[in-house]
Amino acid sequence: MKPISTIYFIRHGQTDWNAEGRLQGQRDIALNAVGQVQAADAADRLAALAGERIAEAEFIASPLLRTRRTMEILRDRLGLAPAGYRSDPRLMEIDFGSWEGQTWAEIRRRDPGGASARDRDRWGYRPSGSSAESYAMLTERVAPVFADLGRSTVVVAHGGVARAMLVALGHLDIKAAPRIAVRQGAVLVVDAAGWRWA
Repeated sequence: MKPISTIYFIRHGQTDWNAEGRLQGQRDIALNAVGQVQAADAADRLAALAGERIAEAEFIASPLLRTRRTMEILRDRLGLAPAGYRSDPRLMEIDFGSWEGQTWAEIRRRDPGGASARDRDRWGYRPSGSSAESYAMLTERVAPVFADLGRSTVVVAHGGVARAMLVALGHLDIKAAPRIAVRQGAVLVVDAAGWRWA
C-alpha cells in the first residue's frame, strides 16, 4: 500500500436511534437536532486543524442520509458548497442483518447464542441475515477506498467503517479495533504518524 495522505475521518452526527442505543447498520436514519450540532462542531475542529488548506482536500461520504447530511452541514459551515463532495457505497456502515433496529439488551434477550458468539469473536462474527457482514468482511469492502486516496481527504462515514479503516491501514489489530469508541462530532486524524482524536 502506498503512503497515505492525511485522512480526516468524521463519524456522522447523532440520530434518534443512536440516542436509544439501537444498531442502525444500513438503515437510513436521519440526524436529530443534537447530530446537526455535532456536524457543525466537527467542521469547527476541522477548520482549526487544517485551516484554509481544507478547501483543497477531497470530500467523500457514505451514501446514507445521516452521513450525507453531516457532510453537507460541515461543508456549509466551512464556507464550501454543501453538495461539493462524492459518495461511495463502500463506505456504508457494517450490515448488522437481523440485529438492525435492536438495542444490545434486546439482542441478548432474543438471540443469546448469537450475542455470545459475537462476544467470543467480535471481528469474525456475522449475524443472521442474507446481507449481514462481519467486521472482517467490512474491512475487505472499505480497504480499497483508503488505499486509493491520493491527497488529503475528509471522510464522513460510520463507527464500524472507522474501525475497519484503522485495521486496513495497519494502525490497529483485530482484537483492539472493535473495542474502540468512535465519537460523534470529533475528528479522527489518520496520517503516516498514526491516528489521534482532535
